[in-house]
Order: sequence, then C-alpha cells, then structure tokens
Amino acid sequence: MSTGRTTGRKAERLVKVLLDRHGRTYADQAGIVLRDTPAPLYRLLVLTTLLSARIRAGVAVAAATELWASGLGTPERMRASQHRARVAALGRAGYRRFDERTATMLGDGAELALQTYHGDLRRLLVAADSVADVRKRLEEFPGIGPAGSDIFCREVQGVWPDLAPYLDQRVLVGARSLGLPDSSAALARLVEPETLPRLAAACVRATLDERVVTDVRDAVG
Repeated sequence: MSTGRTTGRKAERLVKVLLDRHGRTYADQAGIVLRDTPAPLYRLLVLTTLLSARIRAGVAVAAATELWASGLGTPERMRASQHRARVAALGRAGYRRFDERTATMLGDGAELALQTYHGDLRRLLVAADSVADVRKRLEEFPGIGPAGSDIFCREVQGVWPDLAPYLDQRVLVGARSLGLPDSSAALARLVEPETLPRLAAACVRATLDERVVTDVRDAVG
C-alpha cells in the first residue's frame, strides 16, 4: 500500500481545510465534552451504540441529545429508567425502526457498565492489556460490534492516548480519497495528538459523502 500521494505543504493545507470544514467529532455534535471522566465516557458509549445501527449519523446524534435531555446521561439513570421512556426519547428524535431493540440494549448496556466497571469506563481501559482487548471489551456491550468499537476508539483517543493513533481502515480509505497519506503513522504525523479524533471523523465523512472530498480538493486547488 502506498504511504500517501500528497506530502509536505499541500498535505498540511489539505488537513487544515478538512479539519476546518468537516472536522467535528460525533461526540461534539452530540454535546459531549469528552474528558477522561465517567459521565462523558458513558455518553460516548451510548452514542456509539446508537451510531452502530443502520441509521443516519444525524439521527443517531439527535437521539443521543434527546436521551441527555431526558436525564439519561449516566448508567445509573439509564438502568433505572422505564423501557417505554427510552423508546419515547428515541422516537422523538426520529430514531424509529430500531427504537424498541435499541431501548433494550441501552438498558442492558447500562447494567453491564455498572456490574463490570462500576459505571466507570476508565476501569475498562485499565483492565485491558492491549488495544485489541479494549475493542473486545467494548464489543461485549449490546449493539456494539467491530464497527462500533472503531467508532468509540476513534473518538476517545484524544483522552485515552494509549490508543493513539487509532486510525482504522475506514479512516485510511477516506484519507486516500482526499490525497492524504494512507498509512496510520504518516497520517498521524500531520496533526497534534489531541486533534486525531477530529481528523479521524473528517476522513470517515469523506467515505460517506463524495462532496466532502470535492469540497476539500477544490478549496486547496
């Protein structure tokens, strides 16, 4: 595999435009101020569960913010909530078709977070002996598979630097389409470590919408 088709100053310009225009993380969109503390980490887990269904990212983000507005931003409150209250919150955000199943998974996931990690996902990181083990433990939560564990790790790497750089294959496909280096190490060198989640999110958007690629390339020239 090539290590990239664009290097040097042009790559830096591409990254700057990409981040400025498309570099908002999904956590930020959902109103999560991500820190290495229990509440925002749990909210990221919930957002990951919602994003893992075959539904538009915008709907998943809206559903997450509706859950927060309903007071369901901690595992304790999620577990204590009525199933129908979770269904109603998801429905208000337009998260239908998967609402009943997802409401059940959120309740079961909250129970797992509390029973296994006392509601603190930092314990998951401490218990894991590798990045692969972090992903395996994440995939024990209902509704989270390999794609979901990738989402969580991409977003959390800014506050869990032991995972960085977490630039999975989907990120690298997006980077390649933009003319950026398509190796994890080379791509990571283009930004500061704390910016990696934004770069990852922007590259993923490039795989979802060709207009992102066109927009960035046209802006750079």
